[in-house]
Amino acid sequence: MESVLLLDNGSRRAAAVDALRRLAETLGARCGLPIEPVSLAHADRIPADRLDGRPATLLEPLLEARLSAGARDFLILPLFFGPSAALTEAVPALVARLRARHGDFALRLAPELCPLPAGEPLLTRILAEQLARLAETTGDRPRRVILVDHGSPNPEVSAVRAWLAARLAERLGQVIELDQAVMERRPGAAYDFNGPLLEQQLERLAGNECDSPIFLSMLFLAPGRHAGPGGDIAEICARAEQAHAGLRIHVSGLVGEHPLLPEILAARLRQRATHHRL
Repeated sequence: MESVLLLDNGSRRAAAVDALRRLAETLGARCGLPIEPVSLAHADRIPADRLDGRPATLLEPLLEARLSAGARDFLILPLFFGPSAALTEAVPALVARLRARHGDFALRLAPELCPLPAGEPLLTRILAEQLARLAETTGDRPRRVILVDHGSPNPEVSAVRAWLAARLAERLGQVIELDQAVMERRPGAAYDFNGPLLEQQLERLAGNECDSPIFLSMLFLAPGRHAGPGGDIAEICARAEQAHAGLRIHVSGLVGEHPLLPEILAARLRQRATHHRL
């Protein structure tokens, strides 16, 4: 029987593992299949007592154990927006190592959440609806929006954010000023495609209309080092508000918190013709 693995990059925050497990459970109930939550790295450093006594599962040791037990058929559902190095380099290298030790086996990789050039319109809808909920909660109209993500040195990954930004701007209409920002980028003009840092964008916008709130559209799947309570996005926003009297920054919910995400993943699971055998 094929093992279906819902794979994220991994985080040292227990909230990220909890979110991955909830998503796997929701997706499994929707599809009528067991979906196993696994991480590529980092999550094994979280003490088990912070995860209800169940340590996080990493991809390589899970595959190692299953292959040793005779399993030979696996499908990975990537919880990644674009073709990150985790999918194009780390997972293929891992598979090569395991084949050297265990012989051949079948491992297929489903497309990422927003495969270009087709993209994923449902992600645009998720971002728009999260902003609408935020506007309702705060009572403010979003006129200035920043679509922020982790940032990547890979232009193909940055292109995903650009694709979503263009579609989100179309959906929100011309009265919205929509910018992009990242949490991490390498120095130098060679990486300008990655976009400006969030801190820089907030400083620029705060200097223009301090009385007009800034809405952050969060292109993140789960809480972690950047997103969620205690993340550095919250710290950056707090510093900006302290530095500019009257500035208000509103932060949207995460993509992974929206009920449409399991629908996207279920579609990836069904689209077997698009699955790539590694």
